[in-house]
Amino acid sequence: MNVQELKKILSEALDNCEIEIQIDGNKVYLDLVSSSFSGLTRVKRQQLVYGFLKDKIASGEIHAVMMRTVTPEENTRS
Repeated sequence: MNVQELKKILSEALDNCEIEIQIDGNKVYLDLVSSSFSGLTRVKRQQLVYGFLKDKIASGEIHAVMMRTVTPEENTRS
C-alpha cells in the first residue's frame, strides 16, 4: 500500500478533495477536505470513507484508520 494508491482511490470517490495521508505500517491517517461531506454527520462521513477503503481493510492491508473529514467551509487549516 502506498500514498499515491490511496490518493487515487479517494480523489476518484470524493468531489474536489484535498487529501493528506500518512501511513505507518498498516495504520493510515487521513485528513480529508471535500464538499462531498456537506450535510453528513461525522459518523456518516467516516462510513463513506470506510466504504471506499473496504477492500483494503478486508484484506488486512489496512488495519486501522484515523481520519479528519471536513467540508471546505469547516476547514480551519489552510
